[in-house]
Amino acid sequence: MEMRIEADSIGSMVIPADAYYGVQSLRAKKNFNITGRPMHPAFIRNLVKIKKAAAMTNQSIHMLEDKTAKAIISACDEIINGKFMDQFIVDSIQGGAGTSVNMNANEVIANRAAELLGGKKGEYCLVHPNDHVNMSQSTNDVIPSAGKLTILELLPQTIYELRRLQVSLTQKAREFDHILKIGRTQLQDAVPMRLGQAFQAYASVIARDIDRMVKSQEGVLELNMGGTAIGSGINAGSAYFMQIVPNINKICKTSCRQSQDLFDATQNLDGFVNVSGVLKTCAVNVSKLCNDLRLLSSGPKAGFAEINLPAKQNGSSIMPGKVNPVIPEVVTQVAFHIIGNDMTITLAAEAGQLELNAFEPVLFYNLFESIETLKGALSTLVDNCIEEISANEERCQELLEASVGIATALCPVIGYQKSAELAKKSLKTGVNLKKLVMKETSLSNEQLKEILNPAVMTQPANYSNIIYSS
Repeated sequence: MEMRIEADSIGSMVIPADAYYGVQSLRAKKNFNITGRPMHPAFIRNLVKIKKAAAMTNQSIHMLEDKTAKAIISACDEIINGKFMDQFIVDSIQGGAGTSVNMNANEVIANRAAELLGGKKGEYCLVHPNDHVNMSQSTNDVIPSAGKLTILELLPQTIYELRRLQVSLTQKAREFDHILKIGRTQLQDAVPMRLGQAFQAYASVIARDIDRMVKSQEGVLELNMGGTAIGSGINAGSAYFMQIVPNINKICKTSCRQSQDLFDATQNLDGFVNVSGVLKTCAVNVSKLCNDLRLLSSGPKAGFAEINLPAKQNGSSIMPGKVNPVIPEVVTQVAFHIIGNDMTITLAAEAGQLELNAFEPVLFYNLFESIETLKGALSTLVDNCIEEISANEERCQELLEASVGIATALCPVIGYQKSAELAKKSLKTGVNLKKLVMKETSLSNEQLKEILNPAVMTQPANYSNIIYSS
């Protein structure tokens, strides 16, 4: 294998002659052998889009020669379209606040641009990683901006899956609205409700998650581009400052804006924490939903068995015929993972000092992972579980009739104490509650039919609290 020698301020290193990365990238790869995973491909693309926007801007303000700018832009376009991704060799978790991945991009772009101009990799006389590709930029404005652009690219896909979940739950709410069942508090029999109301409650909480997630994007629309090292804009002229974000928007098809306080935007990562918090909240809600599905489908003979989850795989290597609720189980595991990621993201944001936070790499590693694993969990939950849920109407009726939850409706008529006495007696003797009420009170059969009608108990008179919409 042919090799070349490159040097930086630390010293010289031997690099494969055909490599588009350079000495700083290779040094970082050796320093940060952490996860074995490179930066997220979407992050790399967005980082390169920023480099393209910077080259366009510096060309338009006559800071960068036309031929150099065009070569850089062409090299960026190739990477954006999927070429040379194997040349981004820096680990996702790295020291230096992202300087390593920034230089990895600078070196790959510079070497490819030099080739396009007829030069050789590693010479950097035609296109220099720092002087040309990184012109008017710093790691400290490029990296957080690339992170925000990546969130704006990835998050809508998760929102889409959330909307699918809301629609699917709403459809089930309509399908099950006529089915009466016993509601439960603290896993004990409570009062009657409709199975459709349970599923509509799930749809409603997902609707709030969608709203929160959509709104969280607002917090990552502000970019600190032009702030360079700490927010003061050193080495970036006023003309560049005015044009860089509009050019990013043209390339990325976004509606980002420049932060009004670049010092603040460079050192504080609260926008990322907010996105993570929204993801965590959603994960908690979805996991609670999945826990309910496991309970409601428990059995099938010795549990609640009010609903049936689709059978997706054998449930045991030893127990024949056993089927487990594997889809809700995996979704809950994803929720655990996202909750843990949120703690890492929180600590990373808190740990910044003074004018810069050095811990963005681990924050992005966890945040991108949370977005994508939640998307995958939501997709499998809809396609492999929710859409195929069926109800056991007879079982719901059986459990409702066996409970004494309807005794609550007697309280306004015969008082709490007498209602409790009859409920306890029914549980102890097994005698139907209605029969005991007929025997021990002056209420008529017609009155009892109205008072103890479970369907009437599921909502206040003349009022519907269920709106089936998606």
